[in-house]
Amino acid sequence: MIHLRLTVPHRLVDPVLALLQDDDAVVHVVRLPGVVLDPPGDAIFCDVPKEQASVVVHELRELGLAGEGGIVLETGGIDVDDRAARAERRAPGAPADAVLWEDVEAQSGEAAEVSWAFVLFMALGAVLATVALAQNSSVLMVGAMVVGPEFGPIAAACVALVNRRGRLAARSAAALAVGLPLAVLVAYLVTVFGRAVGLLPQRFAGVAHGLASTIASPDGFTVLVALVAGAAGLLSLTTAKSGAIVGVLVSVTTLPAAANVGLALAYGDGHGALGSLAQLALNVAMMFVAGVATLLAQRAAYRRRLHREARRVGSAVAEKPTA
Repeated sequence: MIHLRLTVPHRLVDPVLALLQDDDAVVHVVRLPGVVLDPPGDAIFCDVPKEQASVVVHELRELGLAGEGGIVLETGGIDVDDRAARAERRAPGAPADAVLWEDVEAQSGEAAEVSWAFVLFMALGAVLATVALAQNSSVLMVGAMVVGPEFGPIAAACVALVNRRGRLAARSAAALAVGLPLAVLVAYLVTVFGRAVGLLPQRFAGVAHGLASTIASPDGFTVLVALVAGAAGLLSLTTAKSGAIVGVLVSVTTLPAAANVGLALAYGDGHGALGSLAQLALNVAMMFVAGVATLLAQRAAYRRRLHREARRVGSAVAEKPTA
């Protein structure tokens, strides 16, 4: 269940209460009259199943509450009473498939930030990826993929396109424009340093076989893996399922390719660098396409819910006896 905490100005109290009480999926409605100081009004609390929460928030926005008052969504509560159980059954769809769009947008905004944490994680992931390529170690590469945060801006860009949020799209592009070249630069510097101090050989056969060779040779499987990774990553974001595990799977298509570009450049392997760059560009593009397609399908289902809810409310209003 999602807990809604509403700050309602006086003129919207009656419409908001009517909206909440007319929805069979909304339970535990509490009103505290006159306790809100800014804007002057009431505090109203209620619980709603996750699969119905975005619909209710949309209707509250239509009333103007987002502009004049306040809407706060809180997650994590557990309802054990019968009324909550009945509300869950009344809400269309399964809780596991529910998308809380407000949460998706909030997570996307945070993921698109070019913060010091993002920069450091990209750099650390690139170091681990470079060592993994040099050692031809799949285990170390998994560690690099765990650290890498680069899927966040890609997911945010998908959300920005679907929701037509230009500012979020610009921030996502900026994060990718900083993060991926940074990974290439770090990998290059680590390789140059490793050769200078003797950690890496002066001639590295790894650029011609193993992990490095696979990354530098994009093929049909590259497209398939990137599409699957993009769809899985967006599903993990929207349904909050297996986020950490899916993040690892998604990172397999980006950070290793960026690190391999830097590694190949440091060894003067132009062919390997171009192949890895093509792999990186193709992966990002296909992940974006799959992510947008996934969001559009989920968004279409959400809009159908809104239309059904609007028809339900319209029918209920029409059936009410006139005074």
